[in-house]
Amino acid sequence: MASRLLHRLRHALAGEGEGDREGQGGGGSEAEEFPESSELEDDTDGLSTRLSGTLSFTSNEEEEAAEENEDDAASQELGDLCELGLPKNPGAMENGGRCQDPSPAPAERQGSNLLTRQLQDFWRRSRSSLVPQRLLFEVTSASVVSERSSKYVLYTIYLIRSGQFDKAPAAIARRYSDFERLNRRLRHQFGCDMAGVSFPRKRLRRNFTAETIAKRSRAFEQFLSHLHSITEIRRSSDFLEFFFLRDLQAAQRLTCTGMYREALATWSNAYRLQDRLGVCNSGRFLLTLAGLVVCHQELDELSEAHCYCQQALQLLEAQDSHPLLEPFLQAHVHLSWKVGKDKRQSEARLQGLLGAGVALQQQPTLKEFLIKEALD
Repeated sequence: MASRLLHRLRHALAGEGEGDREGQGGGGSEAEEFPESSELEDDTDGLSTRLSGTLSFTSNEEEEAAEENEDDAASQELGDLCELGLPKNPGAMENGGRCQDPSPAPAERQGSNLLTRQLQDFWRRSRSSLVPQRLLFEVTSASVVSERSSKYVLYTIYLIRSGQFDKAPAAIARRYSDFERLNRRLRHQFGCDMAGVSFPRKRLRRNFTAETIAKRSRAFEQFLSHLHSITEIRRSSDFLEFFFLRDLQAAQRLTCTGMYREALATWSNAYRLQDRLGVCNSGRFLLTLAGLVVCHQELDELSEAHCYCQQALQLLEAQDSHPLLEPFLQAHVHLSWKVGKDKRQSEARLQGLLGAGVALQQQPTLKEFLIKEALD
């Protein structure tokens, strides 16, 4: 079918040029004027140019419409030409891979309108349909790590929200024993829910072959996706802290030793992990915000510190007795004064705490709170 259409198009494009040659008697056979090899090369180049950057839409409705119009020769020819990315006649213009005809025949115009309506209807349905977002777990790399007394594979996993592009992805690096520990704890706590969850078996040999690593990577992706699909497990502390507790502990150590730039990167990754997992109202998340405020402040990035401080106070808006409330209010007043922002609301809340009998001078600062907080 494609070769017949290309053959027909070649004659149409040749058009008046062939007629002039025939009238002049300059003849020669068709095979001599257009040898097969040159025809294939020319048409292949043309198809490559026309098809580049073309989007294809397919759906069941479009297939059924094509079957109903199967007897309509003009519409069928139009559809075939458009699939190949070719114009319907020599005068057609190309625009982004769509066929356009400045002077179509009535049957062709009807077929073109039908195709356009089908594409528009399909596009509207796809835009208006609500696709629920879900969290995807993707193993992006795996590396063999050799230490003095052990050798293991370290898997890097990205947490991705479907349908979104993350400029700064949330990532973790875990080994087989970490996944095995999580699996054992969850089976002990959620025996019935974990009955249908698969986990890759431990192997006595060939643990470091490319085939084993690839299979385990896919198995870990499925394992985490299955766990996340179970509500009770998804909300459990064992599942959540598998992702971000290690980052919190590392960030705390770096902050305590004054390595604020390194600590900031770790706090930021912990922030993104908790955001992807949907636990932005927990105590761990408030601690993460405190770490971000302290590190940005120590690095003289006051605007960023002020933004994270405001986010924490929004989470604490309905609380009057949280241990981090007064430290965040004190930090917000100081940062607002530094960056020229309104601090009256925070000052009013501080006065309210003082009227309630809270000894503000005895409260720790955010940095002191980070150092004293036990993360285990």
